[in-house]
Amino acid sequence: MDKSTSQAVAGESRVPSLVHEVAVSPQLLEAAAATLRMLAEPTRLHLLWQLADGPRSVTELTAAAIVPRTVVSQHLAKLRLSGLVSTRRSGRHVIYSLHDGHLVRLIRETINHADHRLSGEPPHR
Repeated sequence: MDKSTSQAVAGESRVPSLVHEVAVSPQLLEAAAATLRMLAEPTRLHLLWQLADGPRSVTELTAAAIVPRTVVSQHLAKLRLSGLVSTRRSGRHVIYSLHDGHLVRLIRETINHADHRLSGEPPHR
């Protein structure tokens, strides 16, 4: 067993690899599809877009949203339960954040892709 494997077995945190081989499996594809399903709703995507720039309170997220606070709260609950966002308390406020760089890049690329399609900007090769 190498050091990173022994650390994982012992319950210690592992250092993320920049590149590793991915074996596509039914479980992996389902996990990826579940993430995309969570992104496939405009309000949730808008909330995630805001969180890609850094942590926000529910009040801050609601101020930028075009839906009522109750709708924002429902979508945030779904995102939290799906593991896409994390929360922490700051006094009376709940602060939401993204903790995964892959998700931040996916959200930004999704929005940029849509912008290119709508604006007529040529795609990147």
